[in-house]
Amino acid sequence: MEVRNNNNNKYDRQLRIWGDQGQLALEQANTCLLNCGPTGSEALKNLVLGGIGSCTIVDDSKVEARDLGNNFFVDWESIGLSKAKTVCNFLQELNDTVKAKFLEESPETIINVNPDFFSQFTLVIATQMKEQSLLMLDAICRKQGVMLLIARSFGLTGLIRISLKEHCVIESKPDNVIHDLRLQKPWAELKRFSDEFDTEIDDSVIHKHIPFAILLIKACEDWRKTHGDSLPSTSKEKAEFKNLLSSKRRGVDEDNYKEAILSAYRVWSSPTISSELQKILNDSAAEVNMNSPDFWVMVAALKEFIANEGEGDLPLDGTIPDMTSTTEYYVTLQKIYQEKAESHVSSMEARVREILKRIGKDPQSISKSAIKLFCKNSRNVRVYRYPSLEDEYNSCIGGELQRLLGLEENSNATFYLLLRGVDHFAAAYNRYPGIFADEQEDDAMKLKSIATTLLSKMSGGSRAVLSDDLINEICRYGASEIHTVASVIGGIASQEAIKLLTRQFTPIPGVLMYNGIDSTTTILQLTTCI
Repeated sequence: MEVRNNNNNKYDRQLRIWGDQGQLALEQANTCLLNCGPTGSEALKNLVLGGIGSCTIVDDSKVEARDLGNNFFVDWESIGLSKAKTVCNFLQELNDTVKAKFLEESPETIINVNPDFFSQFTLVIATQMKEQSLLMLDAICRKQGVMLLIARSFGLTGLIRISLKEHCVIESKPDNVIHDLRLQKPWAELKRFSDEFDTEIDDSVIHKHIPFAILLIKACEDWRKTHGDSLPSTSKEKAEFKNLLSSKRRGVDEDNYKEAILSAYRVWSSPTISSELQKILNDSAAEVNMNSPDFWVMVAALKEFIANEGEGDLPLDGTIPDMTSTTEYYVTLQKIYQEKAESHVSSMEARVREILKRIGKDPQSISKSAIKLFCKNSRNVRVYRYPSLEDEYNSCIGGELQRLLGLEENSNATFYLLLRGVDHFAAAYNRYPGIFADEQEDDAMKLKSIATTLLSKMSGGSRAVLSDDLINEICRYGASEIHTVASVIGGIASQEAIKLLTRQFTPIPGVLMYNGIDSTTTILQLTTCI
């Protein structure tokens, strides 16, 4: 308990973002970093500071003098020593609760000789790796159910790419919070509480402290009595409904009526099941079996809940917005919503237990706290399915690439193509373009030919013209890792790693290209988001 409290104090600020559950997920994660140049070191630094449980650095290179110019985790004394060991030692100093290890081995060798090595990890971060090795690594990670995050910086450009079969997010944390107040069809307890208020009461103090939710419920009742039990639908009717509320307002100081008028839209545009959620409910994975993940078991239970207890609606999350009211009225109203939400959790729990029993799994294998979290966020759950690198390289990104290349400002998409081209160049000539200054012009011609062939193959014969300036720029970089760019790519990579490990927030849905020349980013869409 004391250790937990110490960690809470240490990670106080980030706990406000992803909470105890997210922090626990980080502390239980085991991460592998392949290559610890500036990009990899910057990515892992942020995870170590964030309290990742354990990490292993894999790199067989030695620290060279040139490394001192772009990597803060090596120094003069470490020249000639193992880079993996040096970086590991410096990172360990940042957070002594993290179990940091290193392995002086080539990532490519492990991929080829010992693929089972990766099965021990939650997440693999592959930095500065060539295409052929990444293809093999991706296949290994997918087979073993390990998340893969690819990060690369190349001169003034770079990319981030997530690869895993399926990523289910319960806490997507959308920017706009939707409060489901059920104003049109209040349940018995809410209706009884509403009936306790009289909007014609003489007491001005009570009148100005009736919660706006109650005002809207009562206004709905009055409206339905004179409109055939229907709600406002046309612009004229909506204006009349607001006028109905305004007519009961006695003075400009009655903020509760002002709030009710501003929130009148909640009456005729109540939260519905989004198209994204409906796709999840209709997905074949919701037909669960013994091998189904917990997420899909809860989706199956949600589907049953909506059809039965929910009467077409999702479980209440139990939250209400701030509103002008007395403390007593607000707390009572809040309790009514929370108790209804708890009853929905109980109904969902019963259905989850029954489904688990039906498919031959332990009925208690999903905790009530997990079910409660799912219910609270059921409106915004998301599922992302990423194509394999092989599919990306062969076909699936071609249309998106062609679309972006057709735009007037297409440099970021061109950089994606050129970064693939430099790997093909390296495979053909055993070096990256631009390594030798006197061969840059010749290298640019070779790279253009390779990139044009790649584009034609990927997009079915596209005739898009690649910028000679950008090709020359790529060659001018000479495969360098510039620290300013590496820190940006590493920072984004660590952010995406935290999203994956905590299963919170929405991850990058494709390849993120960073352009350090213009300081812009572009996402080449890859995922099937359901």
